[in-house]
Amino acid sequence: MLGLFGTLNLASQSLQAQMTGIEVTGQNLANVNTPGYSRQVVQISASPDILTSIGPEGTGANATSIEQVVSNLLNSQIQSQSSTSGYWNAQQSALQSAQDALGEYLNGSSTSSTNSASSTGSTDTTGTGLSAQLDNFFSAFSALSASNSEANQQAVIGAAQTLAASFNNIDSQCGSLNSSLNSSLTTQVASANQLLTNIADLNQEIYTEQSDGGTANDLLDEREQDLENLSQLTNITTSNSSNGSVNVTIGGQTLVSGFSVNDTLQTYNPGNGQLQVRTATGGVDLTLTGGSIQGTIDARDGTLATLQNNINTLASTLITQVNGIQDSGYNSTGGTGNTFFTGSNASTISVNPKLVNNPALLQVSASPTTTGDTSLALQISQLSTAAQSALNNQTFDDSYDGTVAGLGSALSNANNEATNQTVVSTNLATQRSNVSGVNIDQEMTNMMTYQQAYEASAQLVTTVNTMLTDTMDMKTS
Repeated sequence: MLGLFGTLNLASQSLQAQMTGIEVTGQNLANVNTPGYSRQVVQISASPDILTSIGPEGTGANATSIEQVVSNLLNSQIQSQSSTSGYWNAQQSALQSAQDALGEYLNGSSTSSTNSASSTGSTDTTGTGLSAQLDNFFSAFSALSASNSEANQQAVIGAAQTLAASFNNIDSQCGSLNSSLNSSLTTQVASANQLLTNIADLNQEIYTEQSDGGTANDLLDEREQDLENLSQLTNITTSNSSNGSVNVTIGGQTLVSGFSVNDTLQTYNPGNGQLQVRTATGGVDLTLTGGSIQGTIDARDGTLATLQNNINTLASTLITQVNGIQDSGYNSTGGTGNTFFTGSNASTISVNPKLVNNPALLQVSASPTTTGDTSLALQISQLSTAAQSALNNQTFDDSYDGTVAGLGSALSNANNEATNQTVVSTNLATQRSNVSGVNIDQEMTNMMTYQQAYEASAQLVTTVNTMLTDTMDMKTS
């Protein structure tokens, strides 16, 4: 039999168990708005029975552990989806930046992020954009072919200068965007390295806490948050060790093993100015499959590189075709030797300064002696409808419209994928919240249950204390 003192001890254990329940419930309520916090529960178990002449008798209950309510499957799925979301968000951001930066020159209107996102996929090349300037350029030569007047000569030079300036600006904006994306890569890699260090440190802290018999629930939550943040930057593979640590592998290279960071990430220039990622110590080029780092690289080296290459090809083809016709002709006085365009691509295209200073030097006559001949101006104007082999047998306008449409289509696809991933991520977060999140109503119910159990245990202590007092009084009477 327990006796009075045994029963008093039983009541004391119950008080402690219910108090622990109240404390843990309070911890849950305090962290109801803490990102990544996993609800904790107290595991209360019956104490070992003692054998008596009438059978086993219970000795109360003890709070044996404080456990997290987590779903490792959901955590794993969220990590995976974080990587996919990071990839498409990076694509969306990079392509949107291109749309915003180049819109004024591509489409002739400077649009906000919201407006340009809603118009993606279109081939809006109206206004004062490059397409309109190409049309103005060829139209100016058409007018010149009808009348070789000073006004028409100046109009040709003016249209050409405007067109060349737009090519220059587009190339400059592409270069600035490329530099910005490279800078973003460097920042993201630094963030990834910091998270790798954090994870290794948390592995050590979790092991120390648990080996001393404690619980590391808050540290486990913190590590899970770091793993998910790292997943947003790059796709990772994790494995658990028997000591409670998590190993992290990126691109086939194990960077965190136990308590140590074996290697880190590093950006490097392979020689073309387009930063790539490798391991810092091992120097191993990494093939990344997700995350914002790879999303940034793919946007830079894919859609944006194609756009810049197409614009350069368009400019170089224009230079070659116009110069090929104009340079073969004669000006109004029979002179030659003044090329029309200088430079070789979008970054260097310019109008010959001699022609700018003296438009009469334009060589639009096929004959050095025929007065009023403007046949070469007509040939140049007809380039607007001529298929160019260097442009995949498209006209200048068609090739350019295809380039703009390519950017719009890529941004539209990134927008759709990012939206879809937001839905998936939100659904997974909701599922995890239902499992691991703090529900205020549930916690308040738990609080009342623990409180009532505590009050009942306290009443038991009072009752046993009275009985002990009565017993002592019987001995002294």
